[in-house]
Amino acid sequence: MFSGVLKKMNTEFDHSIRYYLDLENDFVALNQYLDQIISLEMTGYECLTCSSSEPIFRQGFCKKCFFENPNAGDWIMRPELSTAHLNIEDRDLSYEKKIQLQPHIVYLALSSHLKVGVTRKSQLPTRWIDQGAHEALAILEVPNRYLAGVGEVALKNYFSDKTNWRKMLQNEADPIDWTLERNKAIDHLPNDLKPYILKENLTPLQILFPVNQYPKKVKSLNLIKEHSFSGVLKGIKGQYLIFEDDTVFNIRSNEGLKVNLSIG
Repeated sequence: MFSGVLKKMNTEFDHSIRYYLDLENDFVALNQYLDQIISLEMTGYECLTCSSSEPIFRQGFCKKCFFENPNAGDWIMRPELSTAHLNIEDRDLSYEKKIQLQPHIVYLALSSHLKVGVTRKSQLPTRWIDQGAHEALAILEVPNRYLAGVGEVALKNYFSDKTNWRKMLQNEADPIDWTLERNKAIDHLPNDLKPYILKENLTPLQILFPVNQYPKKVKSLNLIKEHSFSGVLKGIKGQYLIFEDDTVFNIRSNEGLKVNLSIG
């Protein structure tokens, strides 16, 4: 049996993505447990920042940390709100400069449908994997998070910025014409961002996930409410475990939960 605090699964890009759970005293390679029974039991909470046993509020943080930690600032979800390039602090200017003032990518990704998104360059292809994208293509590389946010806001008028997680898990996505979509994105960028358009690597990255069976009717596991669950693991996609009975469990949205995990 493995025990520890749930954190976002680590991934390794390969022919099929490799997934790992970093628990208290174990680094669990999950791919090897496909088609085996996985049991999960919730035993408590542990804030990823302060280790408090208070209930998790959001994103793995207790309520206090969610409203104080720089990792939970509004600019995380809305990069156009970034202000480090202006030397203006939100919660911790030193941290915000470290994260915001580095190369960022504006991209298109195909998961449930084509969407626009932003990530640090250093986070590719991890960001695409975490979204469950089968294909993804970088459109812009800019020097800071604010400019990436400006690009994303402009393109949100023409592309979705949300993933339909149910369709993503059911592997429902229509093929697209990447040349057409890339050109559409470029046409709708503000002129001051066009010097940052990427001219190389114009073929989208192909991503394969370790899934033996996709769910027909997705049922989301609420471990806080149910306390425990057992099922045959049939796949892993994005940050979801997929089970034989169509139950899915989002590891990332359950960060900060303390669990026991057993196999067989």
